[in-house]
Amino acid sequence: MEDITLRAIRVLKEADYVLCEDTRVTGNLLKHYGIETKTRRYDAHASEKVHEGILKDLEDGKHIALVSDAGTPGISDPGVMLVSRAREAQIRIDAIPGVSAVTAAFSIAGIYGNSFIFLGFAPPKKGRQTFFKSLPEYDIPVIFYEAPHRIMKTLESLKETLRPNQRVIIARELTKFFEEIVSGSPEEVLQYFISNSDHVRGEFVVLVDQAKK
Repeated sequence: MEDITLRAIRVLKEADYVLCEDTRVTGNLLKHYGIETKTRRYDAHASEKVHEGILKDLEDGKHIALVSDAGTPGISDPGVMLVSRAREAQIRIDAIPGVSAVTAAFSIAGIYGNSFIFLGFAPPKKGRQTFFKSLPEYDIPVIFYEAPHRIMKTLESLKETLRPNQRVIIARELTKFFEEIVSGSPEEVLQYFISNSDHVRGEFVVLVDQAKK
């Protein structure tokens, strides 16, 4: 709840309405800060009619805030659909800086260097095998997201494709109550979650250190 800027609070208060993936989740945030702005659901299933209505409101001069349940709107997030449509219509869009799982994870991973490649979410099905086989080809750290119900399969794939002594860092539930960082070889990280199956939940950021050891 505290990962919010003063500017974000002001914008949410001044907006005509707030678009969010889950009105209950965002509603809790707004209630926490005493914000009474109305919310509207906006997710990956938003129809063409919904988009047209939002764009018309923007063209009519209304101020609309877009909030994601986790992470940053527009990055591995359905908000990119609306942003793209607004850009095409030459509507002004302002980014409200806030916490980002990618940079937060990299900043506490202990990986040397000032560059990395972000691959979004690992493919759930098609292209998944190719995705993991390609990881050793990168010469800079790799970061990607993974869903809790696929994280164990991901750790098994990392064990199969990476060097035995290569370092993998798992950042789980960043900046939340159950935040956890697990670091070690692919085998060590896999065994940790096998032994701690109750930790296989929440939001996962996976970092692969490409340093040669």
